[in-house]
Amino acid sequence: MIRGIRPLLRGSTYAGVLFAYCGAPASLPLLPFALLPALSWQSASQSVQIVLVLLVWAVLVGVVGLARPVRRALVVSARRLLRVPLPNPVAGRRPSGSLGLDRWRTPLWLVLHVAVGWTGALASGVLFIMGLSLPGNWLGAEARASLFGTSVRVSGGWSWVVAAVCILLAAAICVLVTKALRWAAPRLLGPSAAERLALAAEREQLLAERNRIAHELHDSIGHTLTAATIQAAVAGEALSADPATARAAMRSIEESTRAALEDLDYVLGALREEQSGTAPARTLADLPELLDRLRHAGAVVEPELSGDLAQVQGTLSRAAYRILQEGLTNALRHGAGGPIVARVAAGPGGLDVTVVNRTGVRTGPGPGAFPTSGHGLPGLAERVRLLHGEFQAGPDGTQHWRLAVRLPARASA
Repeated sequence: MIRGIRPLLRGSTYAGVLFAYCGAPASLPLLPFALLPALSWQSASQSVQIVLVLLVWAVLVGVVGLARPVRRALVVSARRLLRVPLPNPVAGRRPSGSLGLDRWRTPLWLVLHVAVGWTGALASGVLFIMGLSLPGNWLGAEARASLFGTSVRVSGGWSWVVAAVCILLAAAICVLVTKALRWAAPRLLGPSAAERLALAAEREQLLAERNRIAHELHDSIGHTLTAATIQAAVAGEALSADPATARAAMRSIEESTRAALEDLDYVLGALREEQSGTAPARTLADLPELLDRLRHAGAVVEPELSGDLAQVQGTLSRAAYRILQEGLTNALRHGAGGPIVARVAAGPGGLDVTVVNRTGVRTGPGPGAFPTSGHGLPGLAERVRLLHGEFQAGPDGTQHWRLAVRLPARASA
């Protein structure tokens, strides 16, 4: 019994008991309306009238729970007072079927809350008053034990024992009432099946957006740092012999880092869930600028463009740009110098993107090796898969590496 009382020493249980017993007085304003049917049917027996009043009272309490603001208020109060982890109801979501079971969970919770509140308050209140009045015979109180028609009056020291038991039982009822509501709260106030699906869809959308942001950050910042590193090496080597080339390389570093800063500002704003302005949308229209930056880095790029690329719009154009950016950056990082072939072919069925470069030991300027996270090609493969495209990357003969991607036309939405 003592173990059952220990939870009452915690503040959370006090708050839970307060929440449980608040259901009783909160339902009192509806009681006069519940009495009207019984008053109009005075010919019925008293027991029938009592049952009728209780049924009408329960219906009125349940009807109050159909309002959405009531559900939200109940969730917030249960979360704070009962210490139950309940998410906020998903706004604008209703289960399919206006009379579905999920719709009646809140009214059922209200009825349960009121019933438990009244039962607990009356039972614990009576036991507590008995525990206080029996030892001193206050209010003319006395205890009797009856068994098989034999009645024995409890007096003297036994009255203190009975009083202690009554108080312990009152405290135990408080604990049980709180635990009952804590058990029922997640089942009746927690997310419904439709709300769980909506929450899962929102979480999936959030994760997909963060995954896309990670890809954008990798593509943009990774390309910029690679190009800037090589351009800095070119500028360092040409500073004395060819100042014009050095100035061009430094100017290219400035332009590429400025574009990367725009991308980074957008990404950080999105991660903080702030309004970070319009997302920088790099498309195939920005391809000449990308090729110029690579040429300033000392790369020899041979573009082979065919088809009407101006008609490639939307997601298809943005994805093609990022694929070319990653492929050309990898060629710049790991290639052995020599020309890098970038093919883009637009057709009625979709878009073909190919990057081919030599492999081996780097012969051009700049560091011979770059650290890599290993996320570039897997990220490209995932991007292409989400667009229902085809992805291939690997050796092309003994001296070349080939990246080939085909994106269907339906990806342009």
